[in-house]
Amino acid sequence: MVKIHELTISPPLVNTSCAWASDLPQLTELYDCSYTGAVTTRTATLTGFQEDSSNAVAFLKDSLSSLNSYGYSPHPLSAYVGWVKLLLERDPQSSKPFIISITDSFQESLYAMLASIQDLRKINPSWRSRIAVEFNASCPNIKGHPPPSYNFTSLLPILDVFAEQFWKDQTLTIGLKLPPYVAATQFQEVVKGISTYSRHDPASGRSLNPFAFFTCTNTLGNSLVFAEVAVDGGVGSGQFAVPPALGGLAGEAIHSATYTQSEDPAVRGIIIIGAGGVTTPEAVARMHRAGAEVVGCATLLGRLGVAAFQHLCGQSQNEVVKVTKDNFYSAKL
Repeated sequence: MVKIHELTISPPLVNTSCAWASDLPQLTELYDCSYTGAVTTRTATLTGFQEDSSNAVAFLKDSLSSLNSYGYSPHPLSAYVGWVKLLLERDPQSSKPFIISITDSFQESLYAMLASIQDLRKINPSWRSRIAVEFNASCPNIKGHPPPSYNFTSLLPILDVFAEQFWKDQTLTIGLKLPPYVAATQFQEVVKGISTYSRHDPASGRSLNPFAFFTCTNTLGNSLVFAEVAVDGGVGSGQFAVPPALGGLAGEAIHSATYTQSEDPAVRGIIIIGAGGVTTPEAVARMHRAGAEVVGCATLLGRLGVAAFQHLCGQSQNEVVKVTKDNFYSAKL
């Protein structure tokens, strides 16, 4: 069991925001799975993201890795608010929380999105500890819009919105989904910047920070996979595995993940959700050894469905899960 501010996650295993957490049937499967400690929705915008045939995913032949060119969810935030409400009302005895993943570049839209999530949390007093929000600052597949978390100063107006909402309601659990950083100074810049939001709380006598968790990491952008190394030649046309050629690399190929620490006690209290190449119980253990208190996965979910979590908990009947066409699982577009 892991406590992330108001949330309790048990077991400490979650899905990360991805295409396989897009709609109500997928969210229901994740919620009903006894091996998930929380459910993360696919990243939503206020009005929905327009998908087309260039948005796709390909899996690699010789590695439990994937390359995707997806953007954000085609469903608007209002759909996720309704689905989360439906599932929470369906099972009032459960304590399993939801992490609603959102993104936008404009403060006005973020204010509207957070207001909608806060209205949902107010419906039932217990839902304040069962609904968190994650800001996805790291999707690499939005043309003309590089992930803002690579340029921390550009992220500040967005973080200001979340911090403002937290100081209005300190029960709100807020997290950030971050990209792979290739230099230690990049993550140090994030930690240093986040620490500026810490405040002394007179009620508790301790320092508080609005941001309770980091999900590390998102996919590695601008990655290229040729069709011949992808399952069934991928989903692109010609020599590349996905239609745009470049996409976000995930799975075992990016399993090495790093993070740093800060002298700020409030920042040291931020929980890491370790994600990236979590395909075996041993990978889960490595994430914990690296400092992650909660572990997340997406690529394995895409290949095996919710059976992935039973496998990661070490409860699978097979020592090794063999990925074949028979257990292939894919998201609806």
